[in-house]
Amino acid sequence: MPRTKTSVKSRRRRKKILRAARGYVGSKHRLYRTALESVRKALAYAYRDRRAKKRDMRSLWIIRINAAARMQGIGYGRLIDGLQKAGVAIDRKILADLAVTDEAAFNEIVGKAKQALEKAYGSA
Repeated sequence: MPRTKTSVKSRRRRKKILRAARGYVGSKHRLYRTALESVRKALAYAYRDRRAKKRDMRSLWIIRINAAARMQGIGYGRLIDGLQKAGVAIDRKILADLAVTDEAAFNEIVGKAKQALEKAYGSA
């Protein structure tokens, strides 16, 4: 049986890594070993930060909702409580978008939340 040589496969594997490292500074895009480390790190950071991005966006939405709600004289927590009591099923992403783009609709939603709070607790 003839001896197998892996030169084509290993060259392809190395080229794939070096192609992924294009744009990196210094030896990180020239030398295979440092390129491999850099690409692995980059992939790990990308994986981690795709999840962190979701957390960051949610906190941004909450900040926007809170700012708009305070202009209507109600805090974020009370607004969310009122919306739950009113049975308004609207997520924070849409609520934040309404707060930024459509003030009238947001004010109407805040009004419904305030009414639900008054019903539940007496006076809001």
